Amino acid sequence: MSVKVVVLGAAGRMGKALIRCIMEEKVQGLELVGAVDLWDLPDLGTDAGLMAGTKKAGLSLITNLEEVGPDADVIVDFSSHFGTAGNAPRIAEWGTAWVIGTTGLNEEELAAIDATAEKAAVVLSGNMSLGINLLCNLVEAGARALKGKGYDIEVLERHHNMKKDSPSGTALMLGRAATDGYGWDLKDVQQDGRTGLPGERPEKEIGFHSIRGGDIVGDHTVMLAGMGELLELSHRATSRDVFAIGALQAAAWAAGKEAKLYSMKDVLGL
Repeated sequence: MSVKVVVLGAAGRMGKALIRCIMEEKVQGLELVGAVDLWDLPDLGTDAGLMAGTKKAGLSLITNLEEVGPDADVIVDFSSHFGTAGNAPRIAEWGTAWVIGTTGLNEEELAAIDATAEKAAVVLSGNMSLGINLLCNLVEAGARALKGKGYDIEVLERHHNMKKDSPSGTALMLGRAATDGYGWDLKDVQQDGRTGLPGERPEKEIGFHSIRGGDIVGDHTVMLAGMGELLELSHRATSRDVFAIGALQAAAWAAGKEAKLYSMKDVLGL
């Protein structure tokens, strides 16, 4: 039997990529049963497949998640931080598996997701690609090996000019991997950019630097800078499909799993 998937945030860049990848069977065993987004979008009522630039899906873009969510096996959510948190209580009530790629979530919104994970399987990740999740492992291992040896860590990220949050969710994943290796708490050491006269860089700090321009899909680099040498670990996405395919692999994996908060490392077995 196929896994019934609802795409939330279906009219966005990632939503369209998800629909296209489902319709073109980039991940086997999935069936699109719902496409949901905001009420004021021009594509409302149009066929979801045609909206995404692929073949007809036989269902239209709608605004009400309640029409399709309860009967789905999994909801794949790339909507917005307030939309994701706002839907959490309903998804908890239905017990539908939930794959969340939404970024920019604050502490209160993350708490709503945690509460849902007590009643449904939830996969939460700032980036769904295999490469980025492998990079997180490499960054953590590198930081652990260099701990106490005087290496400063900085995270640089570049994205398209339509991205709303900064630093990116992926940059924060990488920063968290670095602090895990160093034995620090990211909240205590995060520095978002620098301006003016901030003074000498403190030892216990991780800087985040965000670039926005054009149609950059996503570039991330973690710098480990020591005296006399610089180590850079990087990942470049050249197609949004890599994120969509990862999210759909997570959807296939999460369907039927026990209620718990999972990460892409769980999905990918890293």
